[in-house]
Amino acid sequence: MPIVEVTYAPHVADGTLRALASALPHLVSTAVECPEEPYDGDLRPGDVDLRLRPRGPYDSGGLAVVVEVRSKWFASRAADRQERADRLYADLVAAVDLPDLGVYLTLPVAAWSQGD
Repeated sequence: MPIVEVTYAPHVADGTLRALASALPHLVSTAVECPEEPYDGDLRPGDVDLRLRPRGPYDSGGLAVVVEVRSKWFASRAADRQERADRLYADLVAAVDLPDLGVYLTLPVAAWSQGD
């Protein structure tokens, strides 16, 4: 289950944020898909945890939007993580027409558990 944190600047329009929130679950699932965690195109509760947060008054950054994706480490994901981040960036720019964004993909060694 990827955890996706989006930090955005105050000037980012609500429509852009809605478009990001709509596009991210599918695009992130596609970007981190691997044999160990295949993506069948049918997102269910718990598949992607999405959090959008405005940049705080003491935060800094030059991009309008930063998308941080954390997804469990698997060798198959790690082998091409830069290509996965590049593809997610390109897919997001195409989906929301906002080139002023960055994608940070991390693959920590982790475990996940949830109830029904």
